[in-house]
Amino acid sequence: MTARRVTDETPNTSVQTPWWRGAAIYQIYPRSFSDSNGDGIGDLPGITARLDHVARLGVDAIWISPFFKSPMKDFGYDVADYCDVDPIFGTLADFDALVARAHELGLKVTIDQVFAHTSDQHAWFIESRQDRTNPKADWYVWEDPKADGSPPSNWQSVFGGPAWTWDARRCQYYLHNFLPSQPQVNAHNPQVQAALLAAMKFWLDRGVDGFRLDALNFLMHDPDLRDNPPAPDDGRRKTRPFDFQLKLYNQSHPDILPFIERVRGLCDGYGAIFTVAEVGGDIAEEEMKAFTAGESHLNSAYGFDFLYAEKLTPQFVAQAAAKWPDEPGMGWPSWAFENHDAPRAVSRWCTPDEREAFARAKAVLFATLRGNIIIYQGEELGLSQVDIPFEQLQDPEAIANWPLTLSRDGARTPMPWEAQAGEGGFTTSAPWLPLGEDNLARAVDRQEADPTSQLNLTRHLLSLRRDHPALRVGTFAVMKADESVLVVRREHRGHSIVGVFNLSAAPAVWPAEHARSGSLLVSVNDATPGDLPAFGALLIVESAI
Repeated sequence: MTARRVTDETPNTSVQTPWWRGAAIYQIYPRSFSDSNGDGIGDLPGITARLDHVARLGVDAIWISPFFKSPMKDFGYDVADYCDVDPIFGTLADFDALVARAHELGLKVTIDQVFAHTSDQHAWFIESRQDRTNPKADWYVWEDPKADGSPPSNWQSVFGGPAWTWDARRCQYYLHNFLPSQPQVNAHNPQVQAALLAAMKFWLDRGVDGFRLDALNFLMHDPDLRDNPPAPDDGRRKTRPFDFQLKLYNQSHPDILPFIERVRGLCDGYGAIFTVAEVGGDIAEEEMKAFTAGESHLNSAYGFDFLYAEKLTPQFVAQAAAKWPDEPGMGWPSWAFENHDAPRAVSRWCTPDEREAFARAKAVLFATLRGNIIIYQGEELGLSQVDIPFEQLQDPEAIANWPLTLSRDGARTPMPWEAQAGEGGFTTSAPWLPLGEDNLARAVDRQEADPTSQLNLTRHLLSLRRDHPALRVGTFAVMKADESVLVVRREHRGHSIVGVFNLSAAPAVWPAEHARSGSLLVSVNDATPGDLPAFGALLIVESAI
């Protein structure tokens, strides 16, 4: 037996908290979720048709990665129109139908807002680059060259090379922290801020329930264009020019905070709207806390702690959780083990022969964390990273940095819905990326029929998290964190649940001093009170305290 589920008396769940606090959110990468028209690319009608699967998981909301009009040089994160749907994904009517169906199923809908940059094909930039006097001349970051013709500062792009590109129309450089086709907006300009807020209002008026603000700490730069200092040698391998600098001046300007307050004010006017900041970089923790402090900023921050971690250890979990103590004025964390930018966790954190057992233990731990948990599509199936050969790569980051790449394409492969259907039931033609044979064997239809599958375990865990306020909104205390064993306690109004996890591939000694007696809520990999096999994990409901 791999998993044991135990029924217990469910406590009163009438907790007066916002819907998003402690929520489970399901990330959908539209290109790879479900293709309704047979062109090999997922779309909005495809998402709508598969929302029953998402609702059955027991999540509270979906987060849809960008579907806006775009030339797709960065697959939607280069927006050409903030208020329209790209034709490859459908129409605004298709989006409205998606929202309506999600709400019928009890799902909130959150979407990305990519404000730090646009596509170079956005109408704003097309006008801005024409000359230095047009109405949008100052909507992007333009600057004259130095006397020798070199760029205005030493800033480097995330995707490699200088963060400045020369434009002959204006005889100036423009700033881009990512691709040259993703010019940086000048969010110091009040007109730009008003336009960005208007875009948010457009989607709020269509029924959207929340936003993930992409690369938010890149929104504003240092107007004095001071050079970034070199980064000290921390022992890590540097594979991009970007890695050689401390990013003090090309991002993270203090004026981002007043803009965040304007975002919060707009969203508060629509009720319980959820806002989460994506913040990465050298000072991510400091910025995430600033962006979410008190009641005038964003609701949550999207942490990168686990996304690029090479190994999942008890000490690492304890350190990540300790950054977000349950204190007045402290923001609320949102966690992800996987997403569209990071390699699949089961391919990073264990060997291939350990994946089945590890995925179960990882799922129990994820459901136990304090904060919001964001499940990336296919994570509920235990999907692994697909090895994409160079000639099939689509991702500009992967192509530019080959072979030292994050391999984002390998985590963006299509969802396998039917093991025996052509292309896994994702499409009726050639998919934009290969599914991968290992993942095809983990298709939804196969796991539906198996009561011990990763899919059914995920459903059970999300049901427990929804029904037990201690797991959803309770306090979080680390009782033990050594090389292999993690023990945590979640408490809420006298109801206490202890989680015991062996994150190693060898049996571990039962932590009797930290795990008191109680009723078994769930266990995986044959773990029982007193016995903790390899990757054993269980939750115990303690007696009332």
